[in-house]
Amino acid sequence: MSRVGLLALGALAVACVLPHLLGSNYAVNVVTMILFTAFLGQSWNIAGGFAGQTSFGHVVFFGTGAYASTILHVSHGWSPWAGWIVAIGAGALVGLVIGVLSFRAGLRGSYFALITLAFAEVFRIVANSVEFTRGGLGLLIRADPRPENFQFRNPIWFYYLALALVLASLAIAFWLTRSRFGAQLAAIRENEDAARALGIDVLRAKTVCMTISGAMAGAGGTFYAQKYLYVDPSIAYGVEKSVEMLLVSMIGGAGTVFGPLVGAAMLMGLGEITRASSNTQGLSLIVYGVILIVIVAYLPDGVIGLFRRRSGERGAPRA
Repeated sequence: MSRVGLLALGALAVACVLPHLLGSNYAVNVVTMILFTAFLGQSWNIAGGFAGQTSFGHVVFFGTGAYASTILHVSHGWSPWAGWIVAIGAGALVGLVIGVLSFRAGLRGSYFALITLAFAEVFRIVANSVEFTRGGLGLLIRADPRPENFQFRNPIWFYYLALALVLASLAIAFWLTRSRFGAQLAAIRENEDAARALGIDVLRAKTVCMTISGAMAGAGGTFYAQKYLYVDPSIAYGVEKSVEMLLVSMIGGAGTVFGPLVGAAMLMGLGEITRASSNTQGLSLIVYGVILIVIVAYLPDGVIGLFRRRSGERGAPRA
């Protein structure tokens, strides 16, 4: 087995035993949310990093997945596990629709970013107005901590579910770095017109990418709803979650396999430290903004890009 394979197995073994070493439910919950945020960041990274389709409203897929499974469970008695499958499909469908409408209209760059933000706001207004979502009151899931209800007495099981989601997202990202489809997305990201001239079906590739990304974020919506047993329009479609997805990818390194995981560990860890050391309301958001400015100004390729440049400098022969 290669060195990379051995390192991956070692990291997986550490991740499997980590919750047993933390010693408190609080620490387990913090690490669980780091993994969950990394998964959501990877869903954004598939479209924004690998394909260059920057989205400001990626929360629309997250919120649709959260509402789809919660409505089926609360109002129609579905199992949350079955609702999870529907949520993945709902997120994929919304990604498909937004992709077709936006890309057929030729929207790209800042125009595409703004239209995704507009879609998220429209979905928030609708969720705040219709009866089956209970409007601004939100939907409360009855606490019944049994595995068949997607609820657990021991938070360690949510940790393992989040770990499984992260591993699945890493597998998708790794596949994109090795597949023909991933190469097409990279060509579109670098120069869409040149990619079209090379014979790449740009519309199809970008739409499939948005569909995959939407399905992943939809899965995250169900996980969040079942963990906290509540969803409302501000949680499901609030812009803060979109910013968080974008931030962890950019901090770690957009378009890289491990970038969202590195970014989530840094951002969430710093956020916990900020909240624990200060009672100032909104201080963590100020810190996030400062980090984003620094990343954009000095580390456009993120932390992963910084390590790659340093490795290249050390390995480069002297003149």
